[in-house]
Amino acid sequence: MKIKIIILVTASLFMMGFKADKPAYRLFNPEGKEVKYSKMLKEVLDADIVFFGELHNNPIAHWLELEITKELYNAKGDSLVLAAEMFERDDQLIIDEFLTGSYEADKFEAEVKLWKNYKTDYKPLMTFAKDSGLYFIASNVPRRYASMVSKKGFEVLDSLTDMAKQYIAPLPLEYDPEVKGYKDMLDMMGMGGHANENLPKAQALKDATMAWSIKEYYVPGNTVIHYNGSYHSKNFEGIIWYLNKYLPGLKIVTLETVSQKNIEELEAENLGVASFIFAVPESMTKTY
Repeated sequence: MKIKIIILVTASLFMMGFKADKPAYRLFNPEGKEVKYSKMLKEVLDADIVFFGELHNNPIAHWLELEITKELYNAKGDSLVLAAEMFERDDQLIIDEFLTGSYEADKFEAEVKLWKNYKTDYKPLMTFAKDSGLYFIASNVPRRYASMVSKKGFEVLDSLTDMAKQYIAPLPLEYDPEVKGYKDMLDMMGMGGHANENLPKAQALKDATMAWSIKEYYVPGNTVIHYNGSYHSKNFEGIIWYLNKYLPGLKIVTLETVSQKNIEELEAENLGVASFIFAVPESMTKTY
């Protein structure tokens, strides 16, 4: 009897070292208070524009993107529009042809400039749009133009043809180097002594073009969900900074994915970065 009691006590002490559960994420509001998924969803369903700031190689972020998109579709039907940083504006025609059934998936994938994690992370969204009859906006600037700006600054855009300029936000591009995201980017680069003042400008070109893409396609009464890297919508800057200039007065809800060693509470640096923050364990597996 004593042996059994000792074993039970030892087992209980051993088990105390384990968590009762092991969540893949925890959801917080800007103040760091944990909130329910249903509360977040209520805000999302009432928004004009939803930005999902992802960690590109995080499977939980991609799963949540798809699940939230399905929830929006169930409530909004064909008034929902999908949009993504991962597709460039000069590929819009091919995407349109794929969505309307003119192209088979293998031919579509061979022609569009796809990210290396397309099949695991973005194909489910594109397939869902096609199967549901939803429009999908290729919102980003063609990468060749961002590359040109990163080397030579905004002035190089003046040399583009009128046809090329259709794929970027209207010129001249408003740019504020004091916007925190751009300033932080330059400060981080400067730490190594290799600061390139044009790199934040290339980022701004992407942000402005994505905002302009949303502006072009947005119709009052519709909801647009835009998928982008977290840096493009973090702190309500980036794309949102430009969208508020192009189309002020919209109700915007931002969702941000952050990686933390401990997700029991939101780390100080992640407070206030979005309307809702998904904290994911650092140990989470990656898609690449």
